[in-house]
Amino acid sequence: MLCIKVPLKDAEQLKKELIRRDLLDNNYAVKKDKEFIYFPVKKKFKTRYEFRRRLLKKKNIQTNLKSSLTTKLKENDLKFLRKSMDTVGNIAILEISDELVKKEKLIAREVLRINKNIKTVLRKGKHEGVFRIQKLKHLAGEKTKETVYKENNVLLKLDVEKVYFSPRLSSERKRIMEMIKKPEDVLVMFSGCGPYVCVIAKNTPAKSVYGVEINPVAHNYAIQNLLLNKLSNAFVFLGDVKTVVPKLKMRFDRIIMPLPKSADDYLEIAFSASKKGTIIHFYDFQQEGEFEKSTEKIRKICESKGRKFKILNIVKCGQSAPREFRICVDFEVS
Repeated sequence: MLCIKVPLKDAEQLKKELIRRDLLDNNYAVKKDKEFIYFPVKKKFKTRYEFRRRLLKKKNIQTNLKSSLTTKLKENDLKFLRKSMDTVGNIAILEISDELVKKEKLIAREVLRINKNIKTVLRKGKHEGVFRIQKLKHLAGEKTKETVYKENNVLLKLDVEKVYFSPRLSSERKRIMEMIKKPEDVLVMFSGCGPYVCVIAKNTPAKSVYGVEINPVAHNYAIQNLLLNKLSNAFVFLGDVKTVVPKLKMRFDRIIMPLPKSADDYLEIAFSASKKGTIIHFYDFQQEGEFEKSTEKIRKICESKGRKFKILNIVKCGQSAPREFRICVDFEVS
């Protein structure tokens, strides 16, 4: 990466000059040693400083954004710039604080300017209703809410407004994927557009992967995604889990329940589709230090059904609020 080598004492002044002249490459982090700092630049220019080539770490969009807005927003405004941002394919979904609503389009245009992979910028809404979907406001770029997202060796086509989807769960889907070492029959409840279904079917020796989703739009995308990824061992069904799963008349080796707010309402159905040795991945929201409340939900259902269980692991897989986390309880039933 082309850099300009600057003594530390001159760094702040030169940085302002680079930003003013639009010469600073915000896609990369700066590098420094005991005496010098190396700013990534877009091209060479006349200067008394020396240019060098250095291997620099690429920055994420959030870091780039705050840096590039330093000359376009007041210092007080920058304090309200939210770090929360989701990137789904070529769509960026921003969380804009109330204090910056009047500047939201300026911020959105800056996201487009500093990241060539982003084509559309939307403002985040609240997840509501049975389908857990959110109303998204278009701020800048192409007027579309449909995209193709890539993760864990699969492609997922979806409309980010009509389908519940979280790119932040990519590492959690990979964690579950890596646990499957032999042929298994897997059930994914609340399967959406098929992220768990596709990731598992594509990357593991799973014998079969079944997904059940109540949102007809998400289900339609799931069908498209099975075709897009050329999966022959995956099957998706439209309808309520409580209605569809009993009709499958199957006992699964692994059951995934990625519905943190009310998954415990479906534990009874999960048990009815399990057998001795089935592993269930139960998702829940809990405060830090209160994860035992989730295991208590499992214990009560098990006792009512005369089933025994063994907790294998409790994993944090996202933060939903200050001190509140999305967790996954991995447990085995017998």
